[in-house]
Parts: sequence; C-alpha cells; structure tokens
Amino acid sequence: MLLDQIQQPNDIKNIDPSDYNALAEEIRQFLIRKISVTGGHLGSNLGTIELTMALHLCLNLPEDKIIWDVGHQSYTHKLLTGRREGFDTLRKYGGMSGFPKRCESSCDSFDTGHSSTSVSAGLGLVKSRDLLGGNETIVSVIGDGALTGGMAYEALNNASKLTTNFVIILNDNNMSISENVGGMSRYLNSIRTANPYLDLKEDVYNSLLNTRNGDAIIKYIRRVKNNVKSFVVPGMFFEEMGITYLGPVDGHNIPNLVQTIQEAQRVKGACIVHVRTKKGNGYEPAEKHPARFHGTDPFQIETGLPSKPRTKANYTDIFSTVMVKLGSRNPKVVAITAAMADGTGLKRFRIAYPDRFFDVGIAEQHAVTFAAGLAAGGLRPIVAVYSSFLQRAYDQILHDVCIQNLPVVFAIDRAGLVGSDGETHQGIFDLSYLSSIPNMHIMAPKNKWELSDMLKFAVNFNGPIAIRYPRGEAYDGLEMFRAKMEFGKAEILYEEEDILLLAVGSMVRTAEEVRRHLKEMGYACSLVNARFVKPIDKDVIAELHEDHKLIVTLEENVANGGYGEKVRQALDEMNSGSKLLTVAIPDEYVEHGNVEILKQELGMDVDSIVKRVVTTYVSL
Repeated sequence: MLLDQIQQPNDIKNIDPSDYNALAEEIRQFLIRKISVTGGHLGSNLGTIELTMALHLCLNLPEDKIIWDVGHQSYTHKLLTGRREGFDTLRKYGGMSGFPKRCESSCDSFDTGHSSTSVSAGLGLVKSRDLLGGNETIVSVIGDGALTGGMAYEALNNASKLTTNFVIILNDNNMSISENVGGMSRYLNSIRTANPYLDLKEDVYNSLLNTRNGDAIIKYIRRVKNNVKSFVVPGMFFEEMGITYLGPVDGHNIPNLVQTIQEAQRVKGACIVHVRTKKGNGYEPAEKHPARFHGTDPFQIETGLPSKPRTKANYTDIFSTVMVKLGSRNPKVVAITAAMADGTGLKRFRIAYPDRFFDVGIAEQHAVTFAAGLAAGGLRPIVAVYSSFLQRAYDQILHDVCIQNLPVVFAIDRAGLVGSDGETHQGIFDLSYLSSIPNMHIMAPKNKWELSDMLKFAVNFNGPIAIRYPRGEAYDGLEMFRAKMEFGKAEILYEEEDILLLAVGSMVRTAEEVRRHLKEMGYACSLVNARFVKPIDKDVIAELHEDHKLIVTLEENVANGGYGEKVRQALDEMNSGSKLLTVAIPDEYVEHGNVEILKQELGMDVDSIVKRVVTTYVSL
C-alpha cells in the first residue's frame, strides 16, 4: 500500500507522481473504513483529499503553515503527517482529536473549530513571519460556507494591504462564485504569476513611485487595468479589494492544484486560489446526502445507513415538531438559522413556511441583530443555534436585543457536554454568559414535554428569553410532573427533608437517579426542577432551605457564573445555615470523548455525585 510509505511529514514527496491518484483512492477508502466505525466528519474530508495532497506536495511542514478553517476537514492532513494510527481512537476520550490541535502535532499550526477564523489567524502568522525575518509559506484554507461569516471579510480587507506572500485557498464545494473559463483562465493565471511578469510589474511600480505624480499615474493604471480585467478575469470581487485571484481550479486534479498553488506562492501579497471541490467525493451515499455525512455517527459502508438507528426522538426532533405547530398557530412566528437548518431542526419549518424561514449563512452575529430587527418590526423571531456558536454573538445579544428588551427567543441546542467534537463545541458556558446580561431570561427543560411547554411559553413572552437543551435522546421520564409554566417558578417534584437537590435541565434526570440511590441508603431527599436559571426561584429556596441541612445544585455548565452561584447568593441573602454543594463543570475546557465518560472524569455521573453528597452530609 502506498499509505505505508507515509510515516512522517513530507513523505508524500517520495511518492511517484503517477501514483498520486492511487494514493488519493487509498486515503478515501481508509477514511470511509475508519469513520464508519468511529463516526466523524466524512463528507468534508472526502472532498479535500486531493487539495490536501497538493498542499503537502507544495509545502515543507512543519516549517510552512496550514490553517484549516473550522478544521473538520483536516483528516487527510493528519494522515499525511504521520498520525495514521490515531484514527482508531479518533474523537474518543484521550484519543486523536477530529480538529487540528497544536498540542497534538507541530504540523497543526493553529487550533480551530469555529468557522471564518482562518484568514485572520493566517494573517497574524504572516505578520509574525515578516517581523521575525522568516520566509515560510502561510496558507489559510477557508470554505465557501465559512466565507459567509463577516469576520472573514474583515480579515480579507486587512490582508489586501500585504506586500508579502499569503496564500488563501477558497474551498468552494457548493456556492458558485464564478464559472471556470477554461484555457483563458489558466493562461491568465500563469502569465500574471510568472517571474518575468512579476519582476516587470515591480520595476514599473518602483520607477513610477520615484517620479513626479507617480502615485496618480499608478492609480490610473490600476483603474484601467481593473476595468479591462473585469471582462476576462473571474474573481474581480477579490481583485477589487487588492487580492490576487487565481482559479477556479478543479479541486480533484492534483497536477493542476500543484501548479496553481506554486503560482500563488510567487505572488507578493495576498492571493486567493479558488478551488472547486465536491463534498463526499468518491463515496456515493455522502455525495447524495452531504448534510447527513457532515458529522456522522458510525455507519454501514455498503448503504451509508447508521449502524445503530435511532429509536427515540431527540430534543432537536421535539423542537422541530413544536416549531411547525407554533408556525401554524401564529403567523408572526419566524425562524432564523446560521447555516444549520438540518442540525437545529428547522428543515420542516422551512418546508412548511418558506417565507418565514431565514438562513443567514454562518453569521451568528448578523442572525441575532437581524432577529432584533424582526422583533422591533412586530414579529416573533426564534433563533435556533448551537450553544457554542451563540457565544460568537454575545455583543449583539447584549446590545441589540436586550438593551431594547425585544421579544427574541433563543432556542439553544447542544447545551452542556456535547462529546466527540471537544473543546470548541462543548456548550458549557451559555448559562454564565447569558446570565450576565440584564433583561435576559433563561429556561431549561427536564424532559421532552417541558421543552414543548417552554417553547409555547417563550413565544408569548414579552422580552428576550432563551431555552437551552442538550444534544441527544429526549428524556421521556417524569411524565406525571407537568405543572403549569409560570414565569420564574421552579417545580417541586419530591418534597422531604435533610437533602435538597436543585437541578437544571438535563441534570434533573441525573438528580432523579441520585435521589433514588440516596433513598436506598436511607436518606430523605427532596428534588426540585429549577426550570428558570434567570430569574431563579428564590421563593422555593426560602420555602425549603430551613428543612434541609444540605442543598445540592446540579447543572451542565461551568461553575463560574452558573446556577449554583446564584443559589449561593440567595442563601447568603437569607442568612441560611444550610450547607451548599455545587455540582458543575470545573473552570476548564473539556476535551473530546463520549459524554458519559466525560461526566465520570468531571465527577458529574450518578455514582460520583452520590459519593460527594453522602460525604458532605456525613461531615455536617
């Protein structure tokens, strides 16, 4: 196997060019086989195999740098840098990350996980290189989806001022930016990046700069040149910014990719190479269903179907169903997503009410302010977003929604521990950062029925309100408890004495198990479903604290700024003699791995919590 020859960075350069396509196919089959077992991001990686090979053929790693925007398409890069054995533990606790990690390899030059960041980071590396006197090539790889994020344009605007080389690969696997004009495009690319042309261009520029009215002449020549180029050169949007544009180039043709990247390396300034690729390339199920194979669970290679089909609805499914019902009942209900219609469960709403569905692209900041405008105009916008992505729009929530106290609903999916995608995707900060904002209100459902009730409550609430719910199967226990939703009111599930469990959202299910164990051990134990994290129900705390020696808060959020801190403050105000134990995530980033394993490591599983509760109670 050709892959056997790839043991360390740059080994690909020892492969005979006639074997490049065979190596690409070996990589493709390797990824399909491994990801079918571990799960992971398949479609994006199958689409960038040849592009990654071309980059590794042109660059010398780790001296040269590649910054992968988002980073979920870096599997081939990991293979070509000698991490083949790591794929058996891909995205498992203690195993290889599904994203670039500087701590994992010197060939991973920047940690990524969220979109639209690679050009900014790459520009920083370029400036560092220049100031330190280096000559390494810096390459940022950004997708057409990530290019919808405003941060990318801020970075491009800044990069346009460069006079030293910076290569930006635009991986276009969906949106058509410009049509391939064939031979003329390739001809212009080679002419405009050839050494004689570049030398002449620089000589003319320097000569004019030293003459009278040189600046004015240069500006006039550029204006005429751009007017002419606009007829024949694609990518004039970038050219007008001052960034050289090369392409489009076939992203699955290795010789053409290598030639174009080498041409880009000769440009003195920022240069965009527009590469056209196909998501899921070479694996029919992924080509037909790219969204399903963006991030996939283990699957059957022959059919592409999940190895373990879901038998129960998850929280996203419940949200999806309720949204369609809300849309039918209230014509003012509108839905907004930042390029995650499928992931957040808005696909059915989009089909049912296309005029009231808005996909703004990967632009969470715009999504929130857009929602504020919709609310100011009299509509009831629901922003469906993953917890870890909403934090990108903190200022917009604070400045554009909450200051004006506008009725925007934030449906926050993937709240709490998410698992295999690791630090950049764990939704463990939302309670903290949202609680810090005046006028914001926060709820968390204990089960699937309560999520439905909370959505109905939120749509009729006159102010900003967020509902956070976890990834995965929707809990269908505690069905008998369905007290009417009242603003700021918790729900007493079991009332006894001695130990009081105050649980938030997904942790109610855990608390129920904790209570069962404590009861079996002979402890009296009350259980309260917090429902509201802001405002917390101080009345229920005042009502119960005197009969309980130990109060335990449970939340799937970092302790700093979380629900437990609010309860502690309330107890202090009441001069309570009760001991408070907070069960929360430590003030640290949580790596990738199975959620149940992560909970054990963090001391948030049932057994660990029972042990802590008993130890604390006995010591009182």
